Amino acid sequence: MNKIVMLVMCMASICGFAQQQFSGKVVDQNNQPLAGATIQSKLNPNNAVISNVEGHFSITLKNTSAVIVKFMGFANSEILLSAQNNIIKLKESDEVLSEIVISASREVQQRKEVPASISVVNAKAIAETKAFGIDQLVNNVPGVFMSTSRAVSNEQHMMAVRSPISTKALFLFVEDGLPIRPTAVFNHNALLEMNDVSFSRVEILKGPASSIYGSEAIGGSFNFITKNPTRDFSGHLGFQTNDMGLTRYEAEASTYPNDKVGFYIGTHYVQRKNGPIEHSDYEKFALTFKNVNHLSPSVDWVNVFDIIDYRSDMTGSLSEADYSNGNYESDQTFTEREAFAFRLRSTLDKRWNDNNKTVFNAIFRKNGMDQNPSYRVRQFRNQGQLTGFGSGELNSNTFYSYVGLIQHKTDFNFANSSLIFGASADYSPQRYQAESIDVIVNTETGQNTDFTLNAGDYILNYDGDIFNYAGYFQYEINPTADLKLTAALRYDGFNYAYNNLLDGVAGPKDSKNHYNNISPKLGANYNFSKQVGLYANYSNGFTPPQTSTLYRNSFVGVGDEVFDLKPSNYNNFEIGTYFSVPQILTVDMALYLLEGKNTLVTLRDANDEFFSANAGKTRSYGIEYGVKYFPFETLTISHNGSFSKHRYVEFFEGGEDYSDTDRETAPNIMGTSKIMYKPRSLNNLALSLTHELVGKYNTSFENQIDNNDGTFSTGTYKGHNIFNALVSYQFKQFEVWLHALNLFDELYSPRASYNIYSRQNSYSIGNPRAFHLGVKYNF
Repeated sequence: MNKIVMLVMCMASICGFAQQQFSGKVVDQNNQPLAGATIQSKLNPNNAVISNVEGHFSITLKNTSAVIVKFMGFANSEILLSAQNNIIKLKESDEVLSEIVISASREVQQRKEVPASISVVNAKAIAETKAFGIDQLVNNVPGVFMSTSRAVSNEQHMMAVRSPISTKALFLFVEDGLPIRPTAVFNHNALLEMNDVSFSRVEILKGPASSIYGSEAIGGSFNFITKNPTRDFSGHLGFQTNDMGLTRYEAEASTYPNDKVGFYIGTHYVQRKNGPIEHSDYEKFALTFKNVNHLSPSVDWVNVFDIIDYRSDMTGSLSEADYSNGNYESDQTFTEREAFAFRLRSTLDKRWNDNNKTVFNAIFRKNGMDQNPSYRVRQFRNQGQLTGFGSGELNSNTFYSYVGLIQHKTDFNFANSSLIFGASADYSPQRYQAESIDVIVNTETGQNTDFTLNAGDYILNYDGDIFNYAGYFQYEINPTADLKLTAALRYDGFNYAYNNLLDGVAGPKDSKNHYNNISPKLGANYNFSKQVGLYANYSNGFTPPQTSTLYRNSFVGVGDEVFDLKPSNYNNFEIGTYFSVPQILTVDMALYLLEGKNTLVTLRDANDEFFSANAGKTRSYGIEYGVKYFPFETLTISHNGSFSKHRYVEFFEGGEDYSDTDRETAPNIMGTSKIMYKPRSLNNLALSLTHELVGKYNTSFENQIDNNDGTFSTGTYKGHNIFNALVSYQFKQFEVWLHALNLFDELYSPRASYNIYSRQNSYSIGNPRAFHLGVKYNF
């Protein structure tokens, strides 16, 4: 009997020794917790647990202490757990196919699952770039060119992604996956209404993304993802200044006061005075507040609001003579723009079980913009000579938005398949009015020196309601472990209700306009390994006319019917690849063909008035590529660029046939190259040199210029090569950096265009050689 008792005790002792409970915490390299990491027994893969919102876990192991820790976007880590509390620090994966993206489906997924050209500017890249403009971030992405005048430096910009350089509504700007502005209310101004302090990462999905995001996602979608609160109290104070009259102050703070609730706040104030260009002052205040609530293990509630208060002078462009001679005296002295934007977003994320989750979004927007716009000022001439008088206008545009969006995802237990479906509704009533002004012109200098408002002399005064409703789905399946297929479809409907408040006095008569579109997408990914992948897709995109285009810029007579501009529609065909040699090389490449129908273009008549028209058919095609090479641990060499052609296939204007010609403001070659060096001897020092290349392009239609000798020519811009340098150093909690801009002081223009009224090019001006200093204290 004693022997039996002893045997039982020994067996119990052995079992007790063989089975043990371990606990710990999973964090990233910044010691921030990783919620949802998988901790898996190496001997028994079925024994696995998930870390909670604080990164904590507890696992019981038998006959081993070895686990494999996994988290999407991070390299797997195999470790032996100790009896004490374990802190497991994961490193972000450098395998390009493991990179995490959100923008392709509004859901977290790996890049190898996305059949499209998508690029990420992550938190590390943002920190290293020390950007004081969004263009400095996104221009490091293959095929993306955001051009802006830092000499004017009021955050106005032009964009080119699979398109000519323009301000067209071909690009969708979203924050945390939700549009910043409603459709058809000039979304190009969206970047004025953003707070770059709050960016944790930027994702750029190139090509049409209408199957998920709807209209205006043609050339690309820019998703600015805001920072989440940090578990420990953190933040920074910063100051920047340069010799172009700009100063900037910024601050942010972040914490979780308890396990369930977190807060983030980030703000900045920027102003410029007395820059190298006359009449180019501006001021902007931006504030972002984010609240994260973990209501339960399966429910998260996130609230974000943004406030933007902005004012800038409107410098206008320079004439050919002033640009060439370095005369930066603006012809404008009173033109300006004021804008106020408020956005509130509330998101409820519910995980029903391991295979089902639903996201509910509610958004409210309030926007107002008042202008005395430089592009509406006209100087009167008599036989080519200034008369001392001119005209212009004051205009105001306000809107409110009420938006609801719901999206559900179901994961199926076969072939790693999933279905995403959703619906949205956006009701945005707006008010627009414009009154004329009389302008006084100095005939000796050509400057517009003063103006008088003609109160009650309305050019336009209307209410316009926009209602956009949509439904969509996206299905993904892996027929084999290496092959993923994606199919998506979206329906969009638009109702515009235009109410003219000046019937018979100004503007067209009341009108209701309806547009709709079905946007399909088909794609496939094949991943040869963790380092090499191939994808192909067909996608459709569209954009309806802007309300200002319909009710003003289409040259409708007083009381006439609204001119029926057609929506622009695009079909995109694309094939691409991405691969890496870990720690040595990454390559990203895409070939695309973008066929446009009824492309909307802005034209200029002989009276120097802008108007819009459908351009028949257009075609853009090219190659986008990005290469990053790490010859040494301390040296990184990268180049992102594109070769492209942008053509009118069928287009008639002013009785002239411009079919089969190159489009204006469409360079064939663009690129950004960068060398970054971090010496071992000074771990916190970083040196970089950046080269921006924009090739030659037409500023007018081909052979549009009559030389009055029986010949015709084409206006051109020669392109430019700009070099910028950056030196940054971190000492304990302090960072200091210096940008040297346009090192060789080259005269260049972010965008040049031909003015048929003055019969010459007009130019926005790039910055001369300048220096920009930044200081930051991190706590």
